[in-house]
Amino acid sequence: MITLTPKTLSPFSFLCNPIPKHQNQNSKYTIVTQYSDSNSKPTFNSNCESEFQTERGLKFDIGETFFRHESATGRDLGVLAAALYKRSKGKLRVLDALCGCGIRSLRYIIEAEADFVLANDANDDNREVITENLSQVESSSGDDPRWAVTLSDANRIMTECYLKRNFFDLIDIDSFGSDSSFLRSAINALKLDGLLYVTSTDGFSSGGRRPQQTLAAYGAYVRPMPYSNELGLRMLIGGAVRVASVLGYRVTPLFSYYSYHGPIFRVMLRVNRGKLPDNRNYGFISYCHNCGSSQEYSWAELGRMSCPCSDSKVQGCVSLLKLALIHVVVSKSLIVSGPLWTGPLHDTIYITEMLHLAEEWGWAGSGSGTDLDKLLNQMVAESDPRLPFGYTKLDEVASRAKVNSPPLRAVMSTLEKEGYAASRSHIESNAIKTNCSMAGCIRIAKQLQQCSSAE
Repeated sequence: MITLTPKTLSPFSFLCNPIPKHQNQNSKYTIVTQYSDSNSKPTFNSNCESEFQTERGLKFDIGETFFRHESATGRDLGVLAAALYKRSKGKLRVLDALCGCGIRSLRYIIEAEADFVLANDANDDNREVITENLSQVESSSGDDPRWAVTLSDANRIMTECYLKRNFFDLIDIDSFGSDSSFLRSAINALKLDGLLYVTSTDGFSSGGRRPQQTLAAYGAYVRPMPYSNELGLRMLIGGAVRVASVLGYRVTPLFSYYSYHGPIFRVMLRVNRGKLPDNRNYGFISYCHNCGSSQEYSWAELGRMSCPCSDSKVQGCVSLLKLALIHVVVSKSLIVSGPLWTGPLHDTIYITEMLHLAEEWGWAGSGSGTDLDKLLNQMVAESDPRLPFGYTKLDEVASRAKVNSPPLRAVMSTLEKEGYAASRSHIESNAIKTNCSMAGCIRIAKQLQQCSSAE
């Protein structure tokens, strides 16, 4: 038996010579075990190397399943969170509800050292590739199974686990589109204080182009806003908040991750008993096309939404007419999305622990400059409690200021010197998160342009 760790770079050459397996049809799950057969012959041709992929040193077959190399970072984050849970609780049972080829399940077993992983996929054609990949690890440890494979609808398997009180510490749902139908059954099948890793790949909805779709899927009417990709994360969290609240639970995000390929919106949630007090962090967000400002509104403030750019104090009949015209313009320029999550996207302490673990495993730190290292450090910076929702695109600032787009570092340096909070956004490369208003950012952009011209 080969001993594997997150840092192991084993070629797994034996995968080109798959070992036959047998199935225990009477088991609670379809458990596949491994046995030796000296007469077994390779089932792949001489080009078998092209049949396999490698991720973090683990070699696996993708078969006919849908697989993206670009999603490796999301899998890295899931494994780090799972490993922290195992270290904290001492136990880790994982349900990979839509496992595809099984690489996530394999990584949870080997890297996060999960005690048990249930790999489920609705496509019966994926049985062979899943079991072949997982067979790199012994299927049992003594009398306790290490992994099992089921081929069923995700909602069905999670509901069956709930009815049998077979709860999991972490449930990973790597779904497609804006399918939120898994949320209720997943929360029911999760242990208290467990982790729920949810997904959306619907960039059209987060961009405000399908408001009826987001209303149906997540209970939020989403309009087009400059920080639409962050809205995608917030509507996903908000949808989970809404479903959990109905069931008597509350969810809090530990980290939120966006990647442009797909696009992919992934959020790790912690689930506990209780509800959010007074709908805190679950409300509405507005954006004014006229001045570029954004605001947060609670449910109690519905019907009283306005933008500061319309608060001009004028007198006289003519001025009142001007005021009325201003309000007409603002009413057309002010757009509102919600309800959705308006609180922090990351938990600072948790992200910091993930970063330390990644450094311990050699995935980050020591001047590695890896994408994961940069991402986790950006998430730590983004979790500053002074930072509001959304981000400010420097191209929008430049357009409103009628100047060239200012250097990002120069803008951040100036903001920090003036006492504002500022960080880069992992979602948008040429954008910053700051508690400085759009008007303040425009002023700084003009100052930087003047300084540049003077030189």
